[in-house]
Amino acid sequence: MKYRILLFFVLVVSAIVVAYVMTLDQQSVKTLPVIQPRDVKKEMVDPELLQVGMGHRIGDFSLLNQYGATITLEQVKGKVFVAEYFFTTCGTICPKMTEQMTRVQERFRGNEEVKILSFTVNPDYDTVQVLYEYAEKYGAEKQQWHFLTGSKEELYGLARKSFFVLKPAEAMNLGDAGSDFIHTNNFVLVDQELRIRGYYDGTSISEVNELMEDVERLISKN
Repeated sequence: MKYRILLFFVLVVSAIVVAYVMTLDQQSVKTLPVIQPRDVKKEMVDPELLQVGMGHRIGDFSLLNQYGATITLEQVKGKVFVAEYFFTTCGTICPKMTEQMTRVQERFRGNEEVKILSFTVNPDYDTVQVLYEYAEKYGAEKQQWHFLTGSKEELYGLARKSFFVLKPAEAMNLGDAGSDFIHTNNFVLVDQELRIRGYYDGTSISEVNELMEDVERLISKN
């Protein structure tokens, strides 16, 4: 009888310990937000979307990459991808961002579930050939990292209506490709369902480290 009571006690205590440990594990797992237009600073969002609080997805696009191939939304749907806006003649934050993006590529090199999209903010200068040379300089993988150009209207529309990374004043201030043009240093993380899951400082090693961990979380969850 005493043996049965002791065994029952051990089983109860073990169950409590296991439940406690599982609770701690669940609390330690980071939950990524699903970012909606109304969660972002209003100056970054197209006025028509300011009050949208659910259901936002990255919109359709059709652009040319550094090889002259057409890249569309369909080709990244179902993948995790990291997006940025840059221009090749930038001498300030863009080189730092590109160097950090090479770290992202290296971490997920050969993983077909992860893509990188680098949209130019200066398509008048950043032609397919210019982007090809820039991509070659940084060792971009052909099937994984796409440097994209197209019409200014489409590129800037995506920035304000899909990714929320471009202020209205910036959209009207291209000027001479560079010296006075202010643009975002944000990397945008998009999940398999085309939802925005995070913004990260593309010049920061620690934030890019966090980005890569969050990419892993999305892959594992899928």
